[in-house]
Amino acid sequence: MRIILAVMAAASAIALPASGEMGRWSGEGAFSAGLNTGNTQTSDLGISVQMERESQIWRNRFELTADYGTTEGAETKNRLYFDAGADRILNDDLFAFGRLSHEINEFSAFESRTFAGSGIGWLVFDEESPANWSIEGGPGIRVDRLRETLSETPLEIVPAQTQETVSLIAASKFGYTFNDAVKFGNDTNMIYADTSTQVGNKSTLTALLTKSLSARVSFEVRHDSDPKTGFEETDTATRMSIVYAFGG
Repeated sequence: MRIILAVMAAASAIALPASGEMGRWSGEGAFSAGLNTGNTQTSDLGISVQMERESQIWRNRFELTADYGTTEGAETKNRLYFDAGADRILNDDLFAFGRLSHEINEFSAFESRTFAGSGIGWLVFDEESPANWSIEGGPGIRVDRLRETLSETPLEIVPAQTQETVSLIAASKFGYTFNDAVKFGNDTNMIYADTSTQVGNKSTLTALLTKSLSARVSFEVRHDSDPKTGFEETDTATRMSIVYAFGG
């Protein structure tokens, strides 16, 4: 735990700008309905909030997502995800970043999963282009609180435990604006560790309905290279959402 606190302190040094340097927050809230496959075969409802603000040298953002689903009256999905990050712009192409994420997923092998890290990012495409793309990577610490599980060989109960591992993060964020009303996004995120590697990819297509309201369809894939016994490697989620933008 001392290791992760040290990493979080280093990330905070990057993430906290001097007062008065930041602009106003803007963002969006979304209400979604989805269909899931993998560890849960269910339909669900979800809400999410994303916010960000930017100045000449700082970009700050956070995201909060909650999904809940049932099948024939029984709860089959209950997931809460939080992600926060800050970029310190170094020049026109490079930036330093700090990141903290936390996930609670009742229908998975872990009670919670936390990651803290920092590194360097590269803005591949200029913001003046219809396309924008950035990639980033760096070291971090991942802490998993694992549930009690049953192993296959030998057949025995594996007690609940906490795993703290040195990790590497790599991420890609791509967007393309077709016109004033339609845009496409594709975000990929990978956290590598000796124990297991998690890869997530989310594609979105958003169409503006009014000045503040949009319709969005998304497809998300989450993959775990070494899931615990009884759990699937890959989960998918297809969602339709109504999105409300504010503060822009």
